[in-house]
Amino acid sequence: MMKNAHFPLELSTTLSLRSGDQSWGTERRMALLAAIGTEGSISAAARKIGLSYKAAWDAVDMMNSLAGDLLVERVTGGKRGGGAHLTRRARELVAWYQAAQAEHQRFMAALARFGPDGTRHLDLLHSMALQTSARNRYDGIVGAIESGRINDRIRLDLDEGISLIATLTHASTERLGLAEGRRALAFLKAQAVRIGPAEPAAPPAPGAADPESLNRWTGRIGHRTDDDALMEISLDISPRVRITGLAGPQAQGSALAPGDTALACFQAADVLIGTAD
Repeated sequence: MMKNAHFPLELSTTLSLRSGDQSWGTERRMALLAAIGTEGSISAAARKIGLSYKAAWDAVDMMNSLAGDLLVERVTGGKRGGGAHLTRRARELVAWYQAAQAEHQRFMAALARFGPDGTRHLDLLHSMALQTSARNRYDGIVGAIESGRINDRIRLDLDEGISLIATLTHASTERLGLAEGRRALAFLKAQAVRIGPAEPAAPPAPGAADPESLNRWTGRIGHRTDDDALMEISLDISPRVRITGLAGPQAQGSALAPGDTALACFQAADVLIGTAD
């Protein structure tokens, strides 16, 4: 019996144009339009992209009827003998689609770098799709990378004197193309951030991290929301950097009011790193 083959997972999607609930500008049909523009006839265009003449003709009829504008004009002769050319609207549409397709492919290539091999990357994709559920999102520059055999420590500089530490696998560092000086994104769920009163003796500097990779930021409380068990608190670390986290019932009696200084702590392993290109 044949064993199941294991193939690497890949992201796959296509770009298409719609009118209402009708999808007419599929990748193949747009390729047909482009081929008509270069070949000068529907039959030659059909041969070029591997369609039957009838399928190509039906596709042209559908696009002409659903696009809202005439896209392909027959020049002379009958169905099989005449030539065809694209209208100005069709030429503009093909050029726009090809540019959009190139941008779409670039985006998919960047998205694929996250890889399907770990829940952290799946969490990152989820955070990107549901940005309201990932309260903390930062754009920074990779300041340092401490490489290990399995895990790397990444320092992401967010603002002057403010940075965070993230840990991710060495394979992920290479897959994302992370290097010092490269721009990267960091995502952090509010549930992963613990807020408490600022330590009275020598509170850590903003952006500092201890050897156990616990990020500690001090800032001023800008907003607080209470429920029965938890408090959601937003700290202003700098004019450009804000962090939102939770304070448990043990902090209910503490002085955590807007305007007070507080401490935010989060583990480096809870920070998700991504790149935008």
